Amino acid sequence: MPGYYFLLAILSLKRNKVITALMIVAIGLGIGASMTMMTVLHVMSDDPLPGRSAQLFVPVIDPKPVHEDKPARAAADDDLTWPDAAYLLHAARADKQAAMAAGILPIQPQQATAHPFFESGRYVTADFFSMFGTPFAAGRGWTQQEDQDHARVVVLNAALNRKLFGAASGVGQVIRLKNTDFRVVGVLDNWQPQPVFYAQIDEHAFGEDDQFFLPLQTALELKLEFAGRMMCWGSGGDSRSSDHCSWLQFWVQLSTPAKASAYRDFLSGYVQDQRARGRFPRHVEPHLYNLMDWLAFQHLIPDDLQVQLWLAFGFLGVCMLNIVGLLLAKFLRRSGELGVRRALGARRRDLFLQLGIESSVIGVAGGLLGLALAELGLWSVRQQPDGYAHLARMDLAMLAGTFVLAIAASVIAGLLPAWRACNVAPALQLKTQ
Repeated sequence: MPGYYFLLAILSLKRNKVITALMIVAIGLGIGASMTMMTVLHVMSDDPLPGRSAQLFVPVIDPKPVHEDKPARAAADDDLTWPDAAYLLHAARADKQAAMAAGILPIQPQQATAHPFFESGRYVTADFFSMFGTPFAAGRGWTQQEDQDHARVVVLNAALNRKLFGAASGVGQVIRLKNTDFRVVGVLDNWQPQPVFYAQIDEHAFGEDDQFFLPLQTALELKLEFAGRMMCWGSGGDSRSSDHCSWLQFWVQLSTPAKASAYRDFLSGYVQDQRARGRFPRHVEPHLYNLMDWLAFQHLIPDDLQVQLWLAFGFLGVCMLNIVGLLLAKFLRRSGELGVRRALGARRRDLFLQLGIESSVIGVAGGLLGLALAELGLWSVRQQPDGYAHLARMDLAMLAGTFVLAIAASVIAGLLPAWRACNVAPALQLKTQ
C-alpha cells in the first residue's frame, strides 16, 4: 500500500506543478540556510580527539596578586608559571603530563640557494606525543632523559617535512632553527587537530597548526623566541623562569574518574601549601577541566554564529508556515476525491497516510535542493578569512541530517492540512459533486 500511495503522490504533485515547485523551493531554502549554519557549528564544536578527550584535563591554578579592578575571588586564568609547571611535572601525579608554549622560529633550508623562512611551532615536554596520540609517519618523539639533557632534537609536522625534504623522511637529518642545529627524530603524519585545543585559546584556535616541536627546556636554555600571551606582575622583570609570570599551558592524562578526583585533591593541597608560603593571595580554588568542558569554558564558538543559527531556524519556521498554507489549499482542493474514497470504504488513517507520504515526497525533493543550497552556503563560508572557514564541510552525519530535517519539516507542516482534509464530511462532498 505505501508503494501505491507513493505513485498517487507523484501523480498529484505533477497535476499542480506550480504549487509543488513553490513548496520544494520553500523547504529547500529553509533547509539550506539551517544546515549551513548547523554544519559550521557542528565542525567547530566537534571533539578534536575522539576516544581520548575524556581522559585529558587542564589543571587551572591562579598565583596572581589581588588587584583593585579584579576581585580577590575572580575566576582563575588558564596559564601557569614555570615553577608551578615544573613542580607538577616533577610530582608526576597523573598518568602523563606535559607543559607547552608556542614559538615562531626562522628555519634555514639545506639548499644553499633557498632563503630562510619562519614557521610556527610548539615547545613541549616529552609526554606530549603519547598523551595526545600524535600519529608518526616516521621516527618518534624524544624521551624524558632527552628532556632533562636539553637535547637538540626536533619533531616535524608533515607539511614542514615536505617543504624541507620533499617526499623523503627527514628523520636523522639536521635542520637549523634560528642559530642552532637540531636533529630530526620524528615526522608526524599531518597532525592537525581542530581546534588547536592545547594552545592558548583565542581567535586563532582554528586553522593554525604547529609545524615543529622542540623540547621546552631546550628552548628555555637557548632563549628561543616564544609566542602567545604572557602576564607578569610585581617586580623583577618578565623572566620566564620566575613565579610572577604566567605563560605556560599544561595538560594531564587521567585514565579513571578516581584518578581525576585524586588529582584535584593534589592540586588543592599544592595551592594551600603555596598560600602558606605567601603565594596565591586571591583564594581562587583550583579547577580541573576535561577537554570538552575546557573548550566550552573558553566560549570557542563566536556569539554571532549562534545568532545566525537561530535566524536560520526562524527562516525555516517561516518557510514551514508557507508550506502549511500551500498544502492546506492543495489538500482541500482534493476534498471531492477524498470524499469518494471515504464513501468507498477508505478509513481516515488510510487517507492520512496517503497525504503524509505525499508530504514526505515533497520533503525529499526539498532536501535535495536544500543539500545543494547548503553546499553552496558552505562554499561561501570557506571563502571567508576566518580560521574556522576551511572546516565548513558536510560529513555523512550532517548529510543524513539534511534529509531527516527536510522530511520531518514537510511531514510536520502537512499534519494540519492532512487532518483537515481527512475530516471533511464525505456526504457533503458527494452532494456537491
